[in-house]
Amino acid sequence: MPQQLALIPAKTKMEGNGDGPSLDISSSASRTFLCLLTVTDQIEQESLDVSIYGSADGEKWTPKPLLKLPQQFYRGTTKMVLDLSLRSEVKFIRARWELNRWGRGAPLPMFVAGLELKEVPAMSRQSVPRTAAVAPE
Repeated sequence: MPQQLALIPAKTKMEGNGDGPSLDISSSASRTFLCLLTVTDQIEQESLDVSIYGSADGEKWTPKPLLKLPQQFYRGTTKMVLDLSLRSEVKFIRARWELNRWGRGAPLPMFVAGLELKEVPAMSRQSVPRTAAVAPE
């Protein structure tokens, strides 16, 4: 059964930079995930950067993100694919977010968002036989 993971639980109120929980993906069959970042609330003149990091042991994290989602300014949903099929050393993943605000000093930055990952089922590596259509003469 495909995994569903909440790297950032839905409707998380973010008022500063932070990290989501560490989640074990070692039982994933395909190691490929559809990432859905959903922003449900925000204020003006601010941005949200979300990245996904990996770890072999759940303690030491990759120095660079495995995936960096597009910077967000407004409400809506962004989709990207995280493919770890060639990164067998990665057993755990977690999200990190950074908030930026410009313009007036107050209020502090604030986003309400969530990051859900849905495992993409493994595809067959066998080629599908093609049948040629013959045109009638």
